[in-house]
Amino acid sequence: MRKALAATAVALATLAGPAHSQPQPIKLGVVNIEAGPLAVSAAAINEGATLAVETLNAAGGALGRPYELVVQNHDGPPASAVAAAQRLVQQSGVSFFTSLSPSGNSLAVSAKLRDLNALYLDATAASDDLTGKFCNPNYFRVGITDSSQVAVWKELARRNNVKTFDLMMSDIAAARDSAKQFIAGLPEIGGTVQKELYAPLSTADYGGSIAQLLQKPADSLVMYVPGTAGINLAKQQAQFGLFGKYKLVLSASMVNEVLITGQADTTVGVWSSQSYHASVPGKANADFVAAFEKRFAKKPSYLAADAYLSFILVNEAIQKAKSTDVAAVRKALEGLKLSTIVGDVEMRAADHQLVRPLVVVQAVKAAEGKGEVVVRSVEPAAKVAPPVSPECKKTS
Repeated sequence: MRKALAATAVALATLAGPAHSQPQPIKLGVVNIEAGPLAVSAAAINEGATLAVETLNAAGGALGRPYELVVQNHDGPPASAVAAAQRLVQQSGVSFFTSLSPSGNSLAVSAKLRDLNALYLDATAASDDLTGKFCNPNYFRVGITDSSQVAVWKELARRNNVKTFDLMMSDIAAARDSAKQFIAGLPEIGGTVQKELYAPLSTADYGGSIAQLLQKPADSLVMYVPGTAGINLAKQQAQFGLFGKYKLVLSASMVNEVLITGQADTTVGVWSSQSYHASVPGKANADFVAAFEKRFAKKPSYLAADAYLSFILVNEAIQKAKSTDVAAVRKALEGLKLSTIVGDVEMRAADHQLVRPLVVVQAVKAAEGKGEVVVRSVEPAAKVAPPVSPECKKTS
């Protein structure tokens, strides 16, 4: 009798199970950095990703399933980023993810994507190699490229009629890539480099570099110093008035909404370019900014916007493919055109680079001891998008 009752209970549970089962969530992931100079930006990535998942779920999710956000943190180096991506995919069941990632990390993670059978929509890494000689079928770049930022440097140098340059760069892949491209393009504007300095991203004391730069400064200073390294350099140079020695100071990944609070007014006058600013016109962005402010009581940074945009693109591709199969979603992403918070974009099929506008910004003084980032121009995608690299040999 006991055996018969047990068998009946199992049978009833089997029949009842599907009627009461919940749809399995579609997991979206973030590979994030929790230590070192770039950790200051981690919260912005998580905020953008969180709002994207909440917004998509409020609209019904996809394919009758809700989205679920999974964050995998690591301590910074490329090997740690790869391990975090592997945990995200193999242990948490994530097939689509974004990240806070310097280019060296993204290059390492991209190389593992075939084995992982996952799609990586990169919100931050800028090295042209990622969509050039190391392009990968499962890698898509949402953010802007080094070559786009270098084009802004050259244009600003041309407008301000500066001919000599000092370069102050973090010793990372994206900074070296940018410096190489910038130097190669200087003959177009009759420019030359006087000093070319590199410092580890972990540098705390920039005294030696500042001393070298103070010796006969060039017309213009060009910097690529991200994260808290950019805060340290800005604050330390202010003691010597270094930036004031130059006619024009340009940067990448140094003057932005994430760092300006820590820099106070030490970067006033410095130019930069980035993928997004909260003041970009358009109803889609206005709605996004309002939702972000309601959720986090502040305006979104370019990092939050690009993490948000990464998942919006994934959702659109899943809906288009009517599937969460990696190969099907990848095919749907290739050539995808969409009106977004940054305007009309296209995920270029040839190299998986998102063709999008670029924002030129400058730090200005907001009050005593306080700076803010303001938009000077929004450059259309047609003007700033890099051409497809002939070195990209990806195969779908």
